[in-house]
Amino acid sequence: MSEFGMMGVDWEERVNFDRMRRERLQKAKAAMEKADVDALFIFALEDVRYLTGYRNHLGPVTTLGGAVVVLPRGGDPILCTGDYKHVLARMPWMHPDNVLGRPVIRTEGGTTAWAERIKAKIGNLAEGKIGVDITSFGLSQMLSKSFPKAQFVDAKKVLSPAKMIKTRDEIECQYIVNMITEAGFHALLDNLKPGVKECQLLSIAWQKFTELGSEWSQCANIVCSGPYTAPYRRFTSDRIIREGDMVIVDIGACFNGYWGDFTRTFICGDVRPTKEQIDLCQESYDTLFKCLSNAVVGKTNGDVGKYLNNPEHNPNSDDVSSGHGAGVNPWEAPWISFLTPDAIIPLQAGMLFSVEPYAGRPGVGGFRLENQVFVGEKEPDIFTTMSFDERLLRDIHPLDKTTGRKIRYPKESLFPR
Repeated sequence: MSEFGMMGVDWEERVNFDRMRRERLQKAKAAMEKADVDALFIFALEDVRYLTGYRNHLGPVTTLGGAVVVLPRGGDPILCTGDYKHVLARMPWMHPDNVLGRPVIRTEGGTTAWAERIKAKIGNLAEGKIGVDITSFGLSQMLSKSFPKAQFVDAKKVLSPAKMIKTRDEIECQYIVNMITEAGFHALLDNLKPGVKECQLLSIAWQKFTELGSEWSQCANIVCSGPYTAPYRRFTSDRIIREGDMVIVDIGACFNGYWGDFTRTFICGDVRPTKEQIDLCQESYDTLFKCLSNAVVGKTNGDVGKYLNNPEHNPNSDDVSSGHGAGVNPWEAPWISFLTPDAIIPLQAGMLFSVEPYAGRPGVGGFRLENQVFVGEKEPDIFTTMSFDERLLRDIHPLDKTTGRKIRYPKESLFPR
């Protein structure tokens, strides 16, 4: 695992963003050829970024028409956005002829006008097989009218396989955003004490993210405590945290479009947990590392996820345990929870998972733990290294390299007089 800085320097090889953009586009083009698709209409902002490097001011949300990329077979991406002047001024890898204005696809007239511009750019390909990633009922009807000879297919089935295997620079971005997320956790932990509000803790983590260059956050982010940990509530409130409360923290920063995402559960204050609390946390912890140990070539995503929501291994999950892939979207294929047989795929090196088991019981507390992991050739690359709350565990897994190593000594002994 490399741990390079975020600045551009001349004395070592760091993230090569030009190479990353180029390799992502090459993989997308290869996926199109394999699927025999003539064009892709990409509306999801995260995949607009994947194909072009275009960064929108919005987070990971679905907004039709914020920007659109059309990728024609054998050609370069065509980017349609209201920020076209910004693109022309600051994205020299985009050919100026392939930068068009805002795609007004809210109405039939606007969609027709946009379609005529695209037809003029891609010619006969507009009458072939076209992949569309996300749409609405109305937009799908308008696209069919505007491209009457086209055969529309699911672009996500085309693009997702290309995105699942991360390039060297994508991997480096994930390492960096993981370190930013860890920094947010530590800033939050420095302030976790009785009497602080959940939202105060989240604001501290978010401030650290932003200080370190985070673009956004992988969701609203979760700091929940006490009774809100079981049943598990997936957002942050103004609740005042009390001594002895369980506190679940699920947060993630964003670095150049790639998302950190991991979860820890802590006990608030200098108190010992109960036996029941240790039992539940150990269940979540053991389930996590059973899953992570299978993130190797030769296994499947089903092998990684088979312990989640499994009564034998994860009996107190309440169907909350889950897992997913990640990349320019915080939640994307390959999936590892609630799988049907048609979703099982063999693992390949460079696939990325977030694994997040849960165990909880009302009146006792809830425990959610999560790591991110890259599939390795012989062993998993568990690059989330932040330790777990040792008070809540009896046993440490061999794959956990940090928990149990903290040094404890009186503060006054640090600087003897």
